Amino acid sequence: MSKKRTFISFDYDHDVDLKNCLVGQSRMEDSPFEIVDMSIKEAIDKNWKDIARRKIRSCDVVVVICGEHTDTASGVSTELEITQEEGVSYFLLEGRSDKNCKKPKAARGLDKMYKWTWENLKLLFNGYR
Repeated sequence: MSKKRTFISFDYDHDVDLKNCLVGQSRMEDSPFEIVDMSIKEAIDKNWKDIARRKIRSCDVVVVICGEHTDTASGVSTELEITQEEGVSYFLLEGRSDKNCKKPKAARGLDKMYKWTWENLKLLFNGYR
């Protein structure tokens, strides 16, 4: 089975450690996904939304890592809006099991936040959501 090309959307200011964990899991031998690219920091370029759109469009799935401040991370909401506009599959991942994780503002009412376990990741990347 080929690995799912994955874009990670996360709050740069608060959750870079979570992104690093997911990247590490992508390197595991039985990982069902590979990281194509990661969330883009707004300050890098005035055209960051166009860059994000191209990168998101090239992926099979977008993983939105939700932390305590994701609801105020405008870049994450923008990336999720782009994902929805492009029709790319996505899911929300609860980044911190011991904290109150929040969905980005662009999340739809029916979007579920899934617990982050290795078994759940395997299921989520195989379409069980």
